[in-house]
Amino acid sequence: MSGSSLPVVYGDIEAAAQRISAHVLKTPFALSPSLSELLDVPIGLKLEHHQTTGSFKLRGACNALLSLSPAERKRGVVAASTGNHGRALAYAAKAEGTVATICMSRLVPENKLAEIRRLGARVHITGASQDDAQREVERLVEQDGLVMVPPFDNPAIVAGQGTLGLEIVDDMPDVGMVLVPLSGGGLASGVALAVKSRRPDIRVIGLTMERGAAMKASLDVGRPVEIAEMPSLADSLGGGIGLVNRVTFAMCNALLDDVVLLSEAEIAAGMRHAYAQEREIVEGAGAVGIAALLAGKIDPAGRPVALILSGRNVDMELHQRVVNCETDLLREDAA
Repeated sequence: MSGSSLPVVYGDIEAAAQRISAHVLKTPFALSPSLSELLDVPIGLKLEHHQTTGSFKLRGACNALLSLSPAERKRGVVAASTGNHGRALAYAAKAEGTVATICMSRLVPENKLAEIRRLGARVHITGASQDDAQREVERLVEQDGLVMVPPFDNPAIVAGQGTLGLEIVDDMPDVGMVLVPLSGGGLASGVALAVKSRRPDIRVIGLTMERGAAMKASLDVGRPVEIAEMPSLADSLGGGIGLVNRVTFAMCNALLDDVVLLSEAEIAAGMRHAYAQEREIVEGAGAVGIAALLAGKIDPAGRPVALILSGRNVDMELHQRVVNCETDLLREDAA
């Protein structure tokens, strides 16, 4: 697929950067001495977990909300979420005087639910999967006339997340590889489009957990598929991509150079390294870049690497258990 036939183009990302500049942080970028020494190439960390709501999701949520008409905002917005998109949309809606309703499955951790409620959003818990939550969104759109703001499969969301890629190339002009957490593909496709539009030679690798990797399964068979969701330390990467995916499947298929799967033990090791060596608290999804490097699943081939610490919204009791190696790491036989 050529760049011109993609549902989002580079100009959309540039426009999003202008639109959201007063609403989101330009997050720090730092070289990692420990990882650079281990890999013998410069390894840069995009500290997106320092974003206002604790994850990259604020970029897309702000861009999507600010792209709506005043009449649409007045109706209220609704979204399915595994936590971070819901928190971002709740924050953006509150700032714009709009009511947000967030639909989530029973797999979403309580700490994420509590923060979304604190921001004034209405919360609907339904089912045991992101697909179940999405069906509740569709019911509310039909019944109450709310405006849907999808967590990833939406051009405005993708363009907003892509602004992160612009910052990475600005911060590390010689970057040769970018490691991106991969779930529904909003972040991965936006970042890939941004960096490859600036530098077509940059390799972009999507990283996700072994347990319930819907985008990876879909890319493998060449069409969106549903797979069972399972608990994971990288809970933010859970959920399906939608059988009628209109944006992110095509973009990930066209723009990602590879997808790498990580075990729960590898994700835990990434979280521990982030805490002990980088002095950063990140959730499992935010640690997958570090995890892939530590596990030897990425070969930089002598080129500088940038990876995204995408979120920090982890339950701190769980984080402490991971750091202290006390968790069972959600073994395959754990329920």
